[in-house]
Amino acid sequence: MALTVTDSNFEELLNDSKPLVIDFWAEWCGPCRMIAPLIEELASAYEGRVNVGKVDVDSNNDVVARFGIRNIPTVLFFKGGELADKCVGAISKNVFIEKIEKLL
Repeated sequence: MALTVTDSNFEELLNDSKPLVIDFWAEWCGPCRMIAPLIEELASAYEGRVNVGKVDVDSNNDVVARFGIRNIPTVLFFKGGELADKCVGAISKNVFIEKIEKLL
């Protein structure tokens, strides 16, 4: 299951030794709902190796502003606490897997 990422726990997850994948989403966003099952599937598939989480953009203004999120869904990929890659819009499972594998 994907982690719930908030303004208050973001730094802790970012500083974890595991790579971090964060989906910026909102309840009202159609494309976000389209990729939600993929995010959950990836969270299960990479459990223990990669932290996969979701940030509700309507409730976490600090993290959203920090990364200049203007369009959703936006998925950010972090390795070693640094932003390594970014995807905007609904993308395929294969693209997600390819980007996650590069983090490992």
